[in-house]
Amino acid sequence: MKEYYMDKVAAVTGGASGIGLALVEAMLEIGAKAVTMADINETNLAKHVERLSGRYPGKVQGVRTDVTREESVKAMVDSAAAFGGGRLDLLFNNAGLGLGGAFDDLGNDDWAKAFAINFYGALYGIRAALPYMKGARSGHICNTASGIAFVNFPLQSMYAATKAALLGMTNSLRYEYWDDGVRFSTVIPGTVATAIWEGAGGAPAGAITPEECAAAVLKGAGENRRVIFVTEDDRSGCVNMALGAAYMPSTDAFLNTYLLGVARARKAGDFTSI
Repeated sequence: MKEYYMDKVAAVTGGASGIGLALVEAMLEIGAKAVTMADINETNLAKHVERLSGRYPGKVQGVRTDVTREESVKAMVDSAAAFGGGRLDLLFNNAGLGLGGAFDDLGNDDWAKAFAINFYGALYGIRAALPYMKGARSGHICNTASGIAFVNFPLQSMYAATKAALLGMTNSLRYEYWDDGVRFSTVIPGTVATAIWEGAGGAPAGAITPEECAAAVLKGAGENRRVIFVTEDDRSGCVNMALGAAYMPSTDAFLNTYLLGVARARKAGDFTSI
């Protein structure tokens, strides 16, 4: 795996915390040439760029990026390529929000914001990165989705929709640009103990660390996996949803009971129910 990242130029959105920060640190540790941390949180960005620059001088920069604005994302990608000497080998579209709420309580503005962050942010990154990667006939774009793209939990309709859309787009682009030398992978990171859980009373028991997640993501990308399942829970959830819908009525009946139970628990106020 180390060879895949040695001397590479990379950019990571959501790079100043959680999974994104762990990806940045892991790539620097195994020999990346230049890594751009993109994040909207200027305080976190400055803190971690200073810290990492002490360990990896000249190899890391921070760029404040608002992924809901295409011009901001393009400027970041151009800066990342310039920082790396004119090329961009790896783009991790990792920024996103975990979203919940009853459908009746969510208006069109809420849905527009959800897609702006969780879907269009990645789309803007792809548009900006492709000219560099197609020109070099080499590159890899990894888009962070979620297990909810497969197992569509109730009271998270916006999150499920945005991540399912991201999965579909990434799978389609993987084959559209295969012959151009550009790889695409979807990351299903599992349940990770990050700030995304702060509004839900903390991460569930059994959540993995960002560092554990990043190691699995980098391994999967190095193997050019179409979908990088970090945890077996997400992999089995995907399999069960597909089998239940297509071939196994008993599995579908179990899933109906399970997801209905989640819906009832969440309506009663227990948003840790998964």
